[in-house]
Amino acid sequence: QVQLVESGGGLVQAGGSLRLSCAGSGRTFGSYNMGWFRQAPGKERDIVAAVSWNGGNTYYADSVKGRFTISRDNAKRTVYLQMSSLKPEDTAVYYCALGSLPIASMSTHTMTYWGKGTLVTVSS
Repeated sequence: QVQLVESGGGLVQAGGSLRLSCAGSGRTFGSYNMGWFRQAPGKERDIVAAVSWNGGNTYYADSVKGRFTISRDNAKRTVYLQMSSLKPEDTAVYYCALGSLPIASMSTHTMTYWGKGTLVTVSS
């Protein structure tokens, strides 16, 4: 069993930065690929970024490439999402999730464990 807890959300002005953290429990945390997803009001939950179990491979949605960076520290059982140059359209609840499939196969239907989410609001 793995539990995931997100933190770091909040209100930020457009152009600002935030760093989200996802703390995981369980001795096998470091064996799994991780992803950050987001869900805006009235929209589906979509993948934002993903990182392989050892941090060696990453994936980014086109909408965040060059602005967001995903990383992980397995010793701390934590995954991070550094968000810069934030835009109002980045406003959403951000979720971290854990899965065993390759990061290229990650989707909302393939993840095994989910956190409860953290709200990011970007004002214009």
